[in-house]
Amino acid sequence: MFVPVSGPFGMGEYARCSAIARAVLERWPAASVHFMLSREAPYASSAPFPATLLPSSATFHTAAVVERIESWRPQVVIFDNAGRSAQLEAAQRSGARVVYISARGRQRYKAFRLRWMRLIDEHWIAYPQFIAGGLGIIERLKQRLLHRPTVRYLDVILSRAGSRAAGADADKPSDARGEQVLVVPGGGTGHPGAERACAEFLRAARGIAAAGFPVRYVGPAVDRSIAAGRLEISGSLAQYDLAELMRRARLVVVNGGSTLLQALACGAACVAVPIAGDQRQRIRRCAAGGVAVEAGLASSEIEARALALLRDEPSRAALERRARGLALADGIELALNALRPYIESA
Repeated sequence: MFVPVSGPFGMGEYARCSAIARAVLERWPAASVHFMLSREAPYASSAPFPATLLPSSATFHTAAVVERIESWRPQVVIFDNAGRSAQLEAAQRSGARVVYISARGRQRYKAFRLRWMRLIDEHWIAYPQFIAGGLGIIERLKQRLLHRPTVRYLDVILSRAGSRAAGADADKPSDARGEQVLVVPGGGTGHPGAERACAEFLRAARGIAAAGFPVRYVGPAVDRSIAAGRLEISGSLAQYDLAELMRRARLVVVNGGSTLLQALACGAACVAVPIAGDQRQRIRRCAAGGVAVEAGLASSEIEARALALLRDEPSRAALERRARGLALADGIELALNALRPYIESA
C-alpha cells in the first residue's frame, strides 16, 4: 500500500511512489498494490493503480486509512511525507512492514522521534546525502539505542526505462549531446507563492529561443500555438520520455524538486530555480557542489543565467562533467532490494 501526500498542487510524492509501484509489479508480477489518494489531485482519476480516493490528503483521514489497512492487510505500507501515528500503528498492528519516506527536514525530524522510530522498519530519505545531509549525532544515537529503523538514501528516482538508459549514457562525452535547451518548470508549480512559475519559465524559454538557441519547453497547461521560431512546446511527458530529452539536452532549466535530481542523474548541465520554500536550500547545496547554477524565479534572471552558460562552453561542460561524476544511485533498485525480504517472505 502506498500513502503519499497528495492534493491539488505538486505530484513529487505520487510520482516517486508510482515509479516504485511499477517496478514492484515488474519484479513481482503476482504482487498487488493500492494507493490512498486525494480526489483533488489532478492525477487521481487517471492513476493506473487501484486507489481509494479521499476528500484530501491521506494524512487528514486517519479513520479511512486505518480501515483500509485493516481490511486489505498489506505486507508493506509505504508512507511518503504523509501519515499520522495512528496510521503507522495500524500498519504495524496488522503485521505490515512500515516504510517512511522523508523529503523535507520537518518530515525527517518526525521520523526520528522515538515513538515513530519504534513503528518504522525502513526510513528512506528521498535525496542524496550531499543534499539531505548525513545522520546527525542525535539521529545516530537514537538509531543505536533502538536498533531501528534501517535508514537509506534513495538518491534519485527515475522510471525503469529512464534509469537503465541513464546508466548506459552516463559516461558519454558532452559532444554527444544536441544543441537543444530543455526548460521544465515541473509538476509542482501550483504551490502557493509560485503560481507565476510556469509563466516565468515560459518567458525565459522564449527569450533564450530569441537569442538563437533551439528550446523545448515541457510543462502543463500551456497553449502550444505560441510556439514559434526556435521554440518548441510540449505538454507534460512520461518520466522516461523526459529523461531521454534530459540526456540529449545542452542545458536543462529546471525547478529545485525531484526533477533537478533526475536531470543531474542524466548528466545534464542545469540552471535550477526554486519554486517552493524547501527547494532553495537544496539548490544552494547543488550550486556549492558545482553541479548546478541557481537562478531566481524571474524570467530575466533565468534567461541571463542560461545564456551565460550557453555562451561559455567550458563552464557549461564543467557542470555536465561534475553532474556525471555524482554517480547518483538508482533509487528504484535500492527500494526493490529493501522490499525483497518483505515481499518474498509473504
